[in-house]
Amino acid sequence: MKSEIKAYAKVNLFLDITGRLENGYHTLNTVMQQIGLYDVVTAEISDGDGISIECDNLAVPCNEKNIAYKAAAAFLSETGNKAKIHINISKNIPLEAGMGGSSTDGAAVLKLLNEMYGCPLTIGKLCDIGASLGADVPFCITGGTAVCTGIGEIMKPVGCLKNYVFLVVKPDFSCSTPAGYRAYDENPLPENNNFENFIAELPCGAEKWADKMYNVFEKLYDDERISEITDTMRKNGAIGSILTGSGSAVFGIFSNENTAQKACEFIEAPFKCITFPE
Repeated sequence: MKSEIKAYAKVNLFLDITGRLENGYHTLNTVMQQIGLYDVVTAEISDGDGISIECDNLAVPCNEKNIAYKAAAAFLSETGNKAKIHINISKNIPLEAGMGGSSTDGAAVLKLLNEMYGCPLTIGKLCDIGASLGADVPFCITGGTAVCTGIGEIMKPVGCLKNYVFLVVKPDFSCSTPAGYRAYDENPLPENNNFENFIAELPCGAEKWADKMYNVFEKLYDDERISEITDTMRKNGAIGSILTGSGSAVFGIFSNENTAQKACEFIEAPFKCITFPE
């Protein structure tokens, strides 16, 4: 039996660190938005035992370190099934971008296997399993627009008028997530007090909130290369532009596809994508 599913990327419209737990994890206030960029994940189930991963991007680990592998193992353990599972990942989401590329592949495996086995697990249970694999996995299971707190696993869907277009850029450098959190631990920034107001304006259209987007990692990195991209987007029609996740991808919000396409021409980067909220 063989089936495939789209694994959608996410961006953070708002991302703030609110504290550090004793176990080393950090608490967050964030708004995640699913976007139209996606990987394609295929699962094949046959008699036997074992999990194997195949990917067209050689930088992706095809072993038990891959969240997709962990997701398949967790699903089999939870349901008590025994099978030989082969997973193929066709990557379109850039790596080390802050767009949930690994998490969404793991989420896709959980959803796909659940469908292939006749949906023995509820969405809530899939999210519980996902939370054990990574903080972004539950959101990648549910998608849409959501306010996420805790370490990112506590989700509340929110209404958001999707009258806008994304231009996503992944520059030719990566950002170190551990280094970003270390910078916070060494010199914590005050909590952004605009979070609730930002959430309240989401249903009012991007013109109301796009210029109020926030990502604490921009301040922690203080990287001129990131600022150059966001400034270029704003100068060329973006009504808001910030880093997503812990980076290094940057996105801009535009009122229409034509304006986003024109702005794209002013930015040099190995990965550029015009897409829409999902």
